[in-house]
Amino acid sequence: MKIIYSGKTKDVLVDQHTGDTYLFCKDSATGEDGVFDPGSNTVGGSVEGKGKQGLIISAHFFELLEQAGIPTHYLGAEVDKSLMKVRPVTVPPLEFILRYYVAGSMSRRFSLEEGLAFDPPYCEVTLKSDEQGDPLITERICVMKNLLEPGEFDQCLDLLPRIGAVLQKELSTMDLKLLDFKIEFGFDEQRNIVVADEVTPDIWRVQDSNGNIPNQIDCANLILKHI
Repeated sequence: MKIIYSGKTKDVLVDQHTGDTYLFCKDSATGEDGVFDPGSNTVGGSVEGKGKQGLIISAHFFELLEQAGIPTHYLGAEVDKSLMKVRPVTVPPLEFILRYYVAGSMSRRFSLEEGLAFDPPYCEVTLKSDEQGDPLITERICVMKNLLEPGEFDQCLDLLPRIGAVLQKELSTMDLKLLDFKIEFGFDEQRNIVVADEVTPDIWRVQDSNGNIPNQIDCANLILKHI
């Protein structure tokens, strides 16, 4: 296996014999000052088994998205090896965010009360750049920077509520309310859009039946009891 990209919580690998592409799911977790937070841009520590747990959860939700007619890069999982087999795609450094309720940075940025509902849900797109603080980005700038072709920005935004509906429905069966989530999209050789990266508690905030917002580690443990 050859590492072609190393990220905070995953590495992208290529099998040099077969040409197959894999994601290696690490045990690292984002956070700061010893507190785990899926919205953080830094690695806050490591939790043994997190990579395998996240892989099980990703496989579950990717399969649900595929069943709902939403294309993904997911091809299979080798949980014992912490490997997810994926379609090779080009992933621009963008995160597409859908917010159902005010939480986290949205509350801090705009002095909005935590828990306020957005009706309809609120969409944002950010540039993945730790150095620049993941700034908000528009379609025009995406095209100017050659990150997207004209029309693709809106195509990705149109997929967000469809993805959210799948996540909401499944999480609600676990007594978890989806507050917001961020997703990455990739493009195959034919420039088809697919959901890429992962679908785990690292990409969303949820609220449990007691009104608490569990971090990504505790949320994963809750979900694994149901799948």
